Amino acid sequence: MAFSIRELAEIEDLRELAELFAVVWGRPGEPPVSSDILKALAHSGNYVSGAYIDGRLAGGLVGWFGGVPPHELHMHSHILGVLSGSDAHGIGFELKQHQRRWCLARDVKVIEWTTDPLVRRNAYFNLTKLGARAREYLVNVYGEMTDGINAGEESDRLLITWRLDSPSAEAAAVGRGPEPQPDGLRRDGALVVLSAGDAGEPVATSAVARVLLCEVPDDIVALRRSDPSLARSWRMALRKTFTDALAAGYEVSGATRSGWYVLETEAN
Repeated sequence: MAFSIRELAEIEDLRELAELFAVVWGRPGEPPVSSDILKALAHSGNYVSGAYIDGRLAGGLVGWFGGVPPHELHMHSHILGVLSGSDAHGIGFELKQHQRRWCLARDVKVIEWTTDPLVRRNAYFNLTKLGARAREYLVNVYGEMTDGINAGEESDRLLITWRLDSPSAEAAAVGRGPEPQPDGLRRDGALVVLSAGDAGEPVATSAVARVLLCEVPDDIVALRRSDPSLARSWRMALRKTFTDALAAGYEVSGATRSGWYVLETEAN
């Protein structure tokens, strides 16, 4: 199996990438980023890439430069998509590492993007697999969603900040990013501020400690379909827990495969 990642600039390649994004987001024929916008981004020196398996497009990643002075120059990584059932394991990780190397070669040290904090696999990927952090929670930032995955949902997002030359990013790049261990953190004094009750409902608790733990559901996408009211309850509970904690000076420093966020502060 031949696997490769390359930058894309030709319109036919960009049309194929736009349709891949449309399929991934459950809206065939209505791509979330059109090929003409992709062309403009590529032409103006931004990051547009595709991942290929045996010559077939299987994933893509798009970002553009941001940061108006006096703010730090960074890349906003807007969309990452991989076709389900793709043969190569870890395409998303390889695309992000390709983007990281691309930015570092241009002396850009930070990449930012947004993610739905209720999607636990993305939390683990962003914060543990990549070694990023989050210090800002954005409430309904894109308005109500209409795509096939998120239709009808408010678009709360965590703003992820990936410092590309940080020790955590460098360790993660070579597969050495440690996964947090909630049991060990509890023994060391971490307190739970949000968890699932006996019926799967969110149970929030006020607590102050150097480390806080916050749980999210197993599969929020499936929960939206089976019990929209419960999914909405999780959205509201997580919104309050995160906005309160981040306002108090915590940052989201890690996440586990099993659905636990780790929030840390130096203030306690």
